[in-house]
Amino acid sequence: MAASNPLRYEVFRIYKGTEYPLGYDYFKNGLRKAFRAKSGLQDRQEIQKGIEQAEYVKKEVEALYYLKRYRALKQRYDTPR
Repeated sequence: MAASNPLRYEVFRIYKGTEYPLGYDYFKNGLRKAFRAKSGLQDRQEIQKGIEQAEYVKKEVEALYYLKRYRALKQRYDTPR
């Protein structure tokens, strides 16, 4: 991928994003493996599909994290009947 490719910056933004709920260190190994699997892509459409998939997975992980946190808080503060 050429350095001037705008998709390159989108990929870096996802990979190095600070928006991970448990921090980058928690997801580092899984991220590396997933990004290495797609590192050979050359077609612009395939790269865009990979970016969309990464965004989707990130949102799913965040949703699961917040659900887990919600359940823990509810269990802690919910009054028994």
